[in-house]
Amino acid sequence: MSVKGKHGLGKGLDSMIPAKREKVVSDIIKMDDVSRETLININEIEPNREQPRRRFDEDSLIELSESIKQYGIVQPLILQKKNEMFEIVAGERRWRAARLAGLKKVPAIIKNYTEREVIEIALIENIQREDLNPIEEAYAYKKLIEEFELKQDEVAERVSKSRVAITNSLRLLKLGENVQQMLIDELISSGHARALLGVADVKKQNELAMQVLDQKLSVRDTEKLVKNVQKEKKVEPEKKIDDKKKIEKLVLKELEDKITESLGTKVTISKRNKNKGSIVLEYYSQEDLERLTELLLSRNRGDK
Repeated sequence: MSVKGKHGLGKGLDSMIPAKREKVVSDIIKMDDVSRETLININEIEPNREQPRRRFDEDSLIELSESIKQYGIVQPLILQKKNEMFEIVAGERRWRAARLAGLKKVPAIIKNYTEREVIEIALIENIQREDLNPIEEAYAYKKLIEEFELKQDEVAERVSKSRVAITNSLRLLKLGENVQQMLIDELISSGHARALLGVADVKKQNELAMQVLDQKLSVRDTEKLVKNVQKEKKVEPEKKIDDKKKIEKLVLKELEDKITESLGTKVTISKRNKNKGSIVLEYYSQEDLERLTELLLSRNRGDK
């Protein structure tokens, strides 16, 4: 599959490899021979530390190594000189399989790239072959954005994906480590993972992921599960507020009853805020008012 785009990198790896291979006998590489294929000692090649792909399926490598034994390496590696070694820009899987196959030398094209271009090429190659798991892909996008100050639109253009696809990929990095690992191990799908992003709490996220796994829930079922959790969270704070108000009302009612019993008239306590409010005493005649006044004043004199 070829990736189309405006930039050279966006056109895919095919644009970097000559249509006709040119066989070079000499093993001595001149850095100005940047467009020719040559044979490189496999022990002089080292992997790229910035390679977005971190996991290589062992069974798949063995299958490829058997194919290499029979047919050789069909597509040359792309390398660049780094000190005394050659660093892999594209083709680490082929290099690993070639070592398993016992090859001493491998076909390669030597190029000069910037650090950003190296990451872009490695990313494009892996995306074309669908070799990256969703988390590896997301970290590669993150690196391009943070370290090389590319915008999401620019990253999308370089890898020939939509901006929405890049955004959704980056969102996966907000998942907890356990859930990310489940996604890497293909215990859950990207659809499940995106649904679980609706729960911010990492512990709860992990619980739901295990529930998805145990019950073999579909993505649609997972979305429903997350929505139910979100509804519960909205109701819970309201319930706590209601419970607190009920307790406050009971306390105030108890105080009203005590004062009413002590003064012999109806008492109402109104709370305005945390520390302020009012106490209202009712009287039913002039004599009742005088009685309450005398009662309150006498208690005040008695306190002195």
